[in-house]
Amino acid sequence: MELIERKKDETEVNLLSPLTWAYVGDAIYELYIRTNLVNKTKLKPHKLHIESIKYVKAKAQADILKRLMDDLTEEEKEIVRRARNAENHHLPKNADPEDYMYSTAFEGLVGYLYLSKKDERLKEILEKCIIEE
Repeated sequence: MELIERKKDETEVNLLSPLTWAYVGDAIYELYIRTNLVNKTKLKPHKLHIESIKYVKAKAQADILKRLMDDLTEEEKEIVRRARNAENHHLPKNADPEDYMYSTAFEGLVGYLYLSKKDERLKEILEKCIIEE
């Protein structure tokens, strides 16, 4: 049983706004990072937050996406393109506008894969986001 029921099929997901994909992708990615940190560290909540910021800030997400681009399928690159070019009226306060566009594209890809129930591919991509130090 799925924890959260995802009712839409891929055709319906394709009709959603790329910013909707990014909205969901932001939550999925942040949950992945937080869970990963809890599972692999013994940090207290404040330190967990500080560590998670290294992965979820716009610059980090933009860098991750640029690193992943060669590993994406043509379909995934199209999802990224659509999310990157989506008209977003939100101006970033603490991020370079280009980084913000690429981080939105990354979140869009994560959200798209999640909503489309492409869980194996989503897992592959998320696992590539963590760089072991």
